[in-house]
Amino acid sequence: MISSGRGSSHSMSEALSHEGHGALIKRLKRAGGHLQNVIEMIEADRPCAELAQQLHAVERAITAAKKALIHEHLDHCLSKVVPSAKSDAVLSEFKDITKYL
Repeated sequence: MISSGRGSSHSMSEALSHEGHGALIKRLKRAGGHLQNVIEMIEADRPCAELAQQLHAVERAITAAKKALIHEHLDHCLSKVVPSAKSDAVLSEFKDITKYL
């Protein structure tokens, strides 16, 4: 698990209990592979337009992973504290606003 340097109130086992983390890891590994390809493209002196296109794809993949992580957190963690009668509407509103992150 990668630490942001900030303290965490979650234990390692609790942090790994998110169902979506396996899919998130796959996404990030795929993005890492694409990033490695971009590095190789730079070393091979590929055209800047091709590099920019590939970097844009890596950026979008990481943004999508971040969004998936936030949505998973909302589903997994906030659903525990929001009364069930309101949880669907509240979680939907939180997910909707994350597009502005």
